[in-house]
Amino acid sequence: MKNVVEPDLPTGDIEKLRKKIKACLDGRGGEMSARARAAELGEAYLVLNPLGRRRFLELLATDYDVDNDAVEAAIERRRASEGPEQLQLATNDLRRQLEPPRTRLLRQFNELREGVKFLVDLRAELMPWAREDPALAALDQDVFGLLASWFDIGFLDLQQITWRTPAALLEKLIEYEAVHAIRSWDDLKNRLGDDRCCYAFFHPRMPDEPLIFVEVALVNGISTNIHDLLDEQAPVINPRKADTAIFYSISNCQKGLAGVSFGNFLIKRVVRDLSARMPNLKTFSTLSPIPGFMRWLRTEARDADLSEREMRMLELLQPAEGEPDLLEIIRSGEPAEANNRNTLQGPLLKLCARYLTAAKKGRQALDRVAHFHLANGARIEQINWAADLSDKGLHQSAGMMVNYLYKLPDIEKNHESYSGSGGVAMSSAVRKLL
Repeated sequence: MKNVVEPDLPTGDIEKLRKKIKACLDGRGGEMSARARAAELGEAYLVLNPLGRRRFLELLATDYDVDNDAVEAAIERRRASEGPEQLQLATNDLRRQLEPPRTRLLRQFNELREGVKFLVDLRAELMPWAREDPALAALDQDVFGLLASWFDIGFLDLQQITWRTPAALLEKLIEYEAVHAIRSWDDLKNRLGDDRCCYAFFHPRMPDEPLIFVEVALVNGISTNIHDLLDEQAPVINPRKADTAIFYSISNCQKGLAGVSFGNFLIKRVVRDLSARMPNLKTFSTLSPIPGFMRWLRTEARDADLSEREMRMLELLQPAEGEPDLLEIIRSGEPAEANNRNTLQGPLLKLCARYLTAAKKGRQALDRVAHFHLANGARIEQINWAADLSDKGLHQSAGMMVNYLYKLPDIEKNHESYSGSGGVAMSSAVRKLL
C-alpha cells in the first residue's frame, strides 16, 4: 500500500483502506500473509498527516464496531438455549459478537516487530480526539484494553540503568524525564553515580523503550531539598554506608500507556531489590513535588475555613500595584524580604498540609502525586519549606516539597485504609501542622 494513499486520506483512499482491512479480517492465506497485510496498514497510517490519521481512526471507530443486530440475535439464541451444552455454545457465540472487528484487526499488529510500539504511539495520538468524540472514545477503550493486557506487570522486565548503558537509551532518559529536567550529560552522569540508582521497566517487544523509570539517591537521613540532592559538586557518599533511599523522580515515558499502572509495582520492586543488595538501607522515602497546590490555593482555598492570618496571606496572590506577590517574596534572596518569607512560612505549611490531607476528589486526594503514593501505602512524613525554588517548583507549590515514607510493615494497612475509606496516613509532624 506504499505511496497509494494521500496524506489527508481523501474519500477514494478510504475505499482502498476498506479493502485492505477486509483482507486482514478475512484472514486468507498463511501467517506471513496476515503479517504482510497488517504491515501495509501500519505503513499507510504512518504516511498520513494529522487529518488523515483522524479519518483513519474514525473509519475504525464507526465501520468496525460491534454489529448490534448480530449481538441482539446472539442474545436471543442464548435465551432460547436448552441444556448446558447449547447454553455454552450460545455464550461463546455472544462473546465473539461482542468483540468489535477492529479489535481483531488491532491485535494483528502485535505480530509485527515494531507493532506494539506502533499501537502505543497510535493511542497517544488518539486520546486527545477521543475526549471530544464518543465514537473515538470507544475505540480508545478498545486499544487501551489490548495494551493493558499486553503490558501486564508479569510481562515486564526491571532493569537498572547505569552510566555504562548504551547512549541511545541514556538520551531517552533525558528526553522523558518529567519531574526534574536533566540539564546536561554531566547532570545525567551525576544522577547515575555510585550513590545514585535508576531503575526502569521494559517490555520484551519494546526492548529499547523504557516504560517508566525512577531515580533514587542513597543518602543519610531523609532529604528535604532537591537542590542539594541534585548538586553536581556535592561529595559522593559510600552507598554501603547510606541508611536512606530517596525516590526523587518517577517519569512515565509512553503517553499511549496512560491509565496502565506501573508506578506502584516499580517502587515496590526497587525497594525489594535495594533491600536485598544493601541491608544498610533502613528508610525508604520520596522527595516529591506538590503539583496542584498553587492552583488549589488560587481557586479553592478560600472555601477551607481559613484563619485571618491565612486570608491575609492569600491577598499576596493578587497584590496591589507595585507590591511583590507571594512567589516573588519566596524567591527573593534579599535580606529585606526575610521577615516576609518567615511570616509566610507557617501559614503556607499549614495550608499545604490541609491540601494534601483534606482536599479530595471523591475519596481520592486531589493532588495526583499524593494520590499515587497514598494509594501505594505510603504516609505523608513531612512538608519541606523552600525545597524547590525553580520556576516550576514555585509555580506548582510555592517552592515546597513533601516526603512520603514507605514504612514496610505499614504499607498494606495504609493502602487498605486509603482505598477503602480515603484515610490518609500521616506523621505526627504533619498532624501537628493541621
